[in-house]
Amino acid sequence: MSVRRRLFVLASLIAVAVTAGSAQKRSGLVGDLLTDVTDVESKIVGLAKAMPESTYAWRPMPGVRSLGEVFTHVAADNYFLPAALGFAAPAATGISGTDYKTVEAYEKKTRTRAQIIAEVEQSFVFLKKSLTDTPDAKLDGMIKMFGQESSMRATWVTTVTHVHEHLGQLIAYARSNKVVPPWSK
Repeated sequence: MSVRRRLFVLASLIAVAVTAGSAQKRSGLVGDLLTDVTDVESKIVGLAKAMPESTYAWRPMPGVRSLGEVFTHVAADNYFLPAALGFAAPAATGISGTDYKTVEAYEKKTRTRAQIIAEVEQSFVFLKKSLTDTPDAKLDGMIKMFGQESSMRATWVTTVTHVHEHLGQLIAYARSNKVVPPWSK
């Protein structure tokens, strides 16, 4: 193959890659939320992997979630909140977007540290795909959740706020167990 032909093929492949990448990039609110969720995901997954197995049962006091239960709760709501917006959660989760008791049942399942980490990772894949698949034109659409009317936009903002809330909680849990968050070493 001639140098000229190789350069043409290379340029064509680069053009296809750039076009494919830009087609997946979102702008506006959804793009901003996706960027934010990706950052929070890396921190939560990083903490999940940094925490020793022995700390997963640790809780700061009786009556509150243990470390492992917080990670599981994050995964559960990463499935539930998009499901409430009409994105069916994977059947294996058993989570329905119209019945929070399915979330409670999901959270009560016993899991190992490795299983919890896998669930958190899979839940973020689902969360980001659901967010990506939300057309901007539907953000003003109304849904009913927990007996209240809400727009899709507001529910997505609440979803991202929720993972941030638990990131803060997980940082406090980690530091209480003398684990430094990986990104702040």
